[in-house]
Amino acid sequence: MNVCLLNDSFPPVIDGVANVVMNYADHLTRDHDARVTVATPYYPQADDSALSYPVVRFRSLGTEAVASGYRAGDPFETRAVAKLADFAPDILHVHCPAATNLLARLVREQTGAPLVYTYHTKYNIDIERVIRIKPLAREVISAMVDNIQACDEVWVVSRGAGENLRELGYRGDYRVMPNGVDFERGRADQEAVARATAAYDLPEHVPVYLFVGRIITYKGLPLILDALSHLAAAGKDFRMVFVGKGPDRELLESRAADLGIGEKCIFTGPIYDRETLRAWNTRADLFLFPSTFDTNGLVVREAAACGLASVLVRGSCAAEDITDGQTGFLIDETAESLFQCLLELSDRRELTRRVGQRAMDEIYLSWGDCVTRAYHRYEAILQAKAAGDWKPAPRQPGDLLLSLTARRMEEQEKLRRLAQSRLDPIRQAAAGMMENIQDREERLVELRRELETTLLHKEPTERK
Repeated sequence: MNVCLLNDSFPPVIDGVANVVMNYADHLTRDHDARVTVATPYYPQADDSALSYPVVRFRSLGTEAVASGYRAGDPFETRAVAKLADFAPDILHVHCPAATNLLARLVREQTGAPLVYTYHTKYNIDIERVIRIKPLAREVISAMVDNIQACDEVWVVSRGAGENLRELGYRGDYRVMPNGVDFERGRADQEAVARATAAYDLPEHVPVYLFVGRIITYKGLPLILDALSHLAAAGKDFRMVFVGKGPDRELLESRAADLGIGEKCIFTGPIYDRETLRAWNTRADLFLFPSTFDTNGLVVREAAACGLASVLVRGSCAAEDITDGQTGFLIDETAESLFQCLLELSDRRELTRRVGQRAMDEIYLSWGDCVTRAYHRYEAILQAKAAGDWKPAPRQPGDLLLSLTARRMEEQEKLRRLAQSRLDPIRQAAAGMMENIQDREERLVELRRELETTLLHKEPTERK
């Protein structure tokens, strides 16, 4: 099976969705012997040479300064579309509703491959955060929803993600397909924990709370700090560790200092080494994740893989499939509710360990299992298509223009290849002529050197 995975982020940019695409590509090639190609925008520092699958980089604009390090891809690059069409994909699976979705739709026009889209995150929140002009933000969100509406099958990573997508105006069906975790089950050994945490003040009998993710206020981080200030006022000691980077780190560090808990809060910055992250998940007593933004909360399942229980907001996407007091702890979305939960659990470390163990046993989902499920769905789609039972997405208002664009790009690429095929013999002949001329020049130089050497070694009488 030929699978083309498309996303607007990919290394050197590392985020949650880029991690998803990498795991899909790795497990599809390794576990299912699929042929995979990844399509993503060009980055000057990108190096794909170590990957076991090809990456098609398409033209992009340098928008890193205004888009938190991301570049804006140009999906209308004829050669990129042609390369992906030449790959002859059986399935197109896109993970972003922006540039790569348009690129996937162009490739679908040329190949007829079914287009699957996975909705990972609440893009509207980031769009509204960057674009402060509300009417313009609404137009951008509407355009993204139209892109999603044009896909043949839509997957969401949680039930809450599907509800959010409908709130944005999506009218079609969707299928819940959760993401997996690239941690294997198991806690880190004590030596690994000691190495990872040696530089930090973590008293042995003081509870350690952990957050891993983007350091940004809409993930509920101010709520954590407010709850911890109440905990400190109640006479309870603790350490709060924030792992990650983000635009609000300085703001949150300042807030922690103002609340009088700055010395108890540790901001490590991003940690990319997976075993170091496992060590932090092993060292912590509770994982605090009061986010109602996240649609899946993979970090919650990463914590569970290490036997670490999470505190989550009741009704949030991250709390789906969590049973309060059994596989996690559920709170209301208030600082007071989180404070009461931490106060109750501060002296019950044995309970938090038991709940963490149950989380490891019951809510853990590996990437291998996740991608196998996706691969079987790909097969079902292709079988339905072969039997004539496949129903592609209804035509959208912009599809005609997109179809015409795809046809024009296809004709342009044919003309370019035709011109190249006619010019290649001329180039080869010219290259051959240049090689002959160069060979002759080199031979003349050698003859001149031989003659000079002969003359230098002759006796003076001989020269006369």
